[in-house]
Amino acid sequence: MAIDAPAIVIRAAPRDFSNWGRVRQLILDAFAYMEPRIDPPSSALRLTVPSMQADAGKGALLLAERGGDIVGCVFVRPKDDALYIGKLAVRPDLQGNGIGAKLMEAVRREARARGIKTLELETRIELFENHAAFARMGFVKTAENSHAGFDRTTSIVMRAPV
Repeated sequence: MAIDAPAIVIRAAPRDFSNWGRVRQLILDAFAYMEPRIDPPSSALRLTVPSMQADAGKGALLLAERGGDIVGCVFVRPKDDALYIGKLAVRPDLQGNGIGAKLMEAVRREARARGIKTLELETRIELFENHAAFARMGFVKTAENSHAGFDRTTSIVMRAPV
């Protein structure tokens, strides 16, 4: 008889959260596949404990845990009329197992709790599989952006109703 893996638990990082290094490494691991594909490099490479704390302080850091191990995360914060989603990451060896979907369910609950009716995120123009994945979650492209110093589109903005 096989033993099932522990359930995924989604929770907001507490005020006294101390595992910033684990969150940073999770994001770097999950975003590593992007390195040879995107230009400019991902802002994930510039993450620091103070920058992550500041981002979480503007909204929340939602964590996916399994057996006490952090296996996914997402930062959210109010932005204009939307709840902005940043650095959605799932441990690479666990991707495709519904953890990202559970995090997105938690994002939607967070938006509803804040009385926000729209979600917004940005994804790099080169990452077509991300565009498709977010489209399956109800997101549609609403804008294109260029990073400073670039004369071409480098990212797209996508929005979805809560």
